[in-house]
Amino acid sequence: MSYPFEIVEGFKFVGIHTKDYGMSLKERTAPTPEEKTITEDVPFMHGVYDFSMLLGERIYENRPLSYTFEVYDRNYERRKVDEIALKNWLMKPGYSPLYDDFDIGYYWLAKCTGVDIEDDHKAGRLIINVSFDAYPFKKSELPEGHDIWDDFNFELDVSQPVEYQVNGTLNINLLNAGSCSVVPTITVSAAMTIQKDKITYNVPQGESKSESFRLMIGENPMTITGNGTIKFTFYKELI
Repeated sequence: MSYPFEIVEGFKFVGIHTKDYGMSLKERTAPTPEEKTITEDVPFMHGVYDFSMLLGERIYENRPLSYTFEVYDRNYERRKVDEIALKNWLMKPGYSPLYDDFDIGYYWLAKCTGVDIEDDHKAGRLIINVSFDAYPFKKSELPEGHDIWDDFNFELDVSQPVEYQVNGTLNINLLNAGSCSVVPTITVSAAMTIQKDKITYNVPQGESKSESFRLMIGENPMTITGNGTIKFTFYKELI
């Protein structure tokens, strides 16, 4: 189907783009997520004790995302079919990657929570309001340490090695340039140990991942002991 205007932006969700339905984006809102605050109010003390950053970073609730689109079609029956198709496309899946054209190189992990459609008979259009519940951070599509120069962002990205040859003991410092800690996938050719923040982690041969081993925001110095190759695979997350 051809349209009398150029559709510039929208989003892709479970393999379908809003352009496929001729949806023209009119408004997008992505407010910052609310923080999960943990405070203790002590009598006769000014202010409160704030334990929200006990783990070294701020913790957030899921965030709402909302979009308003218009679809123009003078055919009433066609608009009714579009309404049914849109609701079934968006409301069936659970949490899935949501690729917003505004956030190039990133995606949201989101679930559609509502599709509100108004049929404007006089104008021959549908006004579509779509809402999502999303993980608070948008995730990079490319892993850290990638060498795709055309996609490198000098303000947000960091050029660093993520694969190393270990012969005995090796000191490295991985930088997490994101807004929250992340759990890397570690791939080693032989069993090794990693000492980080005065804790020793045993890394089995092959590919492994553990919630107890996290790369905190900023620098992550560590000492690796073993013989062979080790690779860290992780993706930056931004607020």
